[in-house]
Amino acid sequence: MDAVSRPIAHLVDGSLYVFRAWHSMPDEFHDVDGEPTNAVHGFTRFLCELLERTRAEHVAVAFDASLTTSFRNAIYPAYKANRELPPPALVRQFQWCRRVAESLGLVVMNDHEYEADDLIGSAHFSLRAHGFRSVIVSADKDFGQLLGEHDEQWDFAKNIRWGAAGVFDKIGVHPHQVADYLALCGDAVDNIPGVPGIGAKTAAALLAHFGDLDSLLDRVEEVPFLRMRGAAACAVRLKEHAELARLYRRLTRIALDVAVASHAEALRRQAGDLAGIEALCQQLRFGPLTRARLRDLAVT
Repeated sequence: MDAVSRPIAHLVDGSLYVFRAWHSMPDEFHDVDGEPTNAVHGFTRFLCELLERTRAEHVAVAFDASLTTSFRNAIYPAYKANRELPPPALVRQFQWCRRVAESLGLVVMNDHEYEADDLIGSAHFSLRAHGFRSVIVSADKDFGQLLGEHDEQWDFAKNIRWGAAGVFDKIGVHPHQVADYLALCGDAVDNIPGVPGIGAKTAAALLAHFGDLDSLLDRVEEVPFLRMRGAAACAVRLKEHAELARLYRRLTRIALDVAVASHAEALRRQAGDLAGIEALCQQLRFGPLTRARLRDLAVT
């Protein structure tokens, strides 16, 4: 089955777009209780535009509910310790954003043990077995490891799409190497240090030669003979930090076994809840244009 004939599942990194709205929308929106709603307004506009442009039939929105409680924190307490927790005003808005998505008949995924990446990865992996191809709506580089031959990632804000080949163009490794690459060179966003002294170019070069992290560590005695600057020192660091590199890969690898989307219709969009939308519009003080867009999307 080629890409054109495969049904499409749109898997949305909801938390990313809530945070973007929080930082980009002016602090002039408030609900009937006087609480700020700038992130809800921005996220709702994004969601409306996405649905209007795609008319997606299978779509899910994943949120992070595991900012300090994911399985990664259990095995590496420093994971994401460099990030400030969202303020109460934003936490409250996340709840409204989930309700907006649900009112439009979308499947909402969140879990206290797994991150949004894992929920999207597991849904993607499950749906692939049913002949679907995925469009992952996010700018996060971590999702590159999920892209197969027929899949795409879509940076919605920039309207840029790329497939598996685009991952190599962006970071110099293939999708199946992304988790190993991040384990080697680290990921400052998630507070994963990587192997000391190994940067992005060195990590990509090592994986180009050895294929994967396990082969690299098993054949580390070959590293000093590579035509690569600092090869001998690199081999020493890999020997010293081999177990840490394996630990970091447990952090960078997206889980594919979370119990979501167990059958092909699990993510089919349902009819919207018009009464619920009206109540949300009143509570959140949405303007007439947003109200009209939500009503239209609820019945299409």
